[in-house]
Amino acid sequence: MRAVSNWLDVWSRFSPNREAVYDLGTGRRWTYAQLRDEANAWAALLRERDVCRGDRVAVLAENRGETLALLFAVADIGAVLFPMNWRLADAELNWQCGHASPKVVFCDDRHAGRLEGAEPLTTPAPAAAVKPVSLHMSDPWVLMYTSGSSGRPKGAMLTHQQLHWNAVNTTLACNLTADDATLTFAPLFHTGGLNCLTTPLLHRGGRVVLTPRLDVAESLATIAREGITLLMGVPTIYQMMADHEDFETTDLTRVRDALCGGAALPNALLERYAARNIPLRQGFGLTEVGPNCFSLPPTHIRSKAGTVGLPIHHVAAKLVRDDGSECDVGEPGELWLKGPVVCGGYWNDPEATAKSITNGWFHTGDVLTRDADGFFTVSGRKKEMFISGGENVYPAEVEAVIADCPGVALAAVVGIPDVRWGEVGVAYIEGRPGAELGTDAIRGFLAGRLAKFKQPKRIEVVAMLPRTGSGKIDKPALIRRAVGAS
Repeated sequence: MRAVSNWLDVWSRFSPNREAVYDLGTGRRWTYAQLRDEANAWAALLRERDVCRGDRVAVLAENRGETLALLFAVADIGAVLFPMNWRLADAELNWQCGHASPKVVFCDDRHAGRLEGAEPLTTPAPAAAVKPVSLHMSDPWVLMYTSGSSGRPKGAMLTHQQLHWNAVNTTLACNLTADDATLTFAPLFHTGGLNCLTTPLLHRGGRVVLTPRLDVAESLATIAREGITLLMGVPTIYQMMADHEDFETTDLTRVRDALCGGAALPNALLERYAARNIPLRQGFGLTEVGPNCFSLPPTHIRSKAGTVGLPIHHVAAKLVRDDGSECDVGEPGELWLKGPVVCGGYWNDPEATAKSITNGWFHTGDVLTRDADGFFTVSGRKKEMFISGGENVYPAEVEAVIADCPGVALAAVVGIPDVRWGEVGVAYIEGRPGAELGTDAIRGFLAGRLAKFKQPKRIEVVAMLPRTGSGKIDKPALIRRAVGAS
């Protein structure tokens, strides 16, 4: 038996009849032994498709138990799982396929036909276990694309080491046990869905309940029915649950911990969950590192409200100035992270990798402060990325698509606060001379080219965009304008 990522091998021997995964969408349940058998079947099928070490295996599907079986199947043969974001426009999906060059692509019924040559995501015939390849902890296990700050997404290579140590760190920070169960409503193509609690619980021998998409009423009922003990979500999801008519009457007594990430947690929302005896805890991480890097101890939920907590086990964190020197207490600086939970770089992009990692330190681009007690607070972003409903949105990527719209000369996109989504985009567009630009036409142009969460909530056509003294677009002025008009 191999030593790298052998979680299913171990649990199928120690606790073969313990339930590992329940897929609400299909109604299927897998014990650890059954999940191991299904992973064997997928590994055999991939071998028949000539998938070899290092090859990418793409999946375009809503949350499905088969995706988790594939995760361990690719580990058996040394391949790399590439979960694709079904929220993206077809043009974006096809670009990612061209960049990642997957050897095989699987799609569920809902997304059949979106990618040429895709095979249906149906369980293969049972097969004997394949002989596992010898892996190194530094080998990539998952390829996960993040929105690109320079106009194109980057594929973060999540290694076996990263997933392993993130699972260990999460177990220590959250006191995971084999009796714990989580409801995964975040999509598995996001690190929040795959790696905040799902893979750590499978590493620990716990139970994962998958929902294909978020249905608030069903999720609340499932939490009570399935004895869910742990939750992970963004503030938008927690707000939707708290606002639902069933929230106050649903039995939530088994929920002992609720992790929150992706955006700042409003104090009013924290108090609504505290009233139900659920500690809603802010954390922080990113696709490329962790993702569980910071955690707010339950004893400090109120006293340190607004912070993301402390660095967790095996994670080093520091705040640096532009010259690379470390910041003083209370001084804003870019967050750098180091440890075994740092990714292996970006797929087919050595330049971006070199810019992001220096001597093992990953430059996050996020600006934080640290108080005298060591608690960190997010104060902004060095890059212009904003987060809408838990989804990263990079203005440069949106601007590049808007610029292709007929009649557009220049475009500038900024993020502003939003009560429902955390942040939303506002686009300011300068037209070409003589062009007649209508916001409806621009929205129609973007609809088939950008995912809905990336499309600006508000679009304004202006005679001229404001410039700085050096001739660059003055985005701070646009932010002030956008906030003032909201």
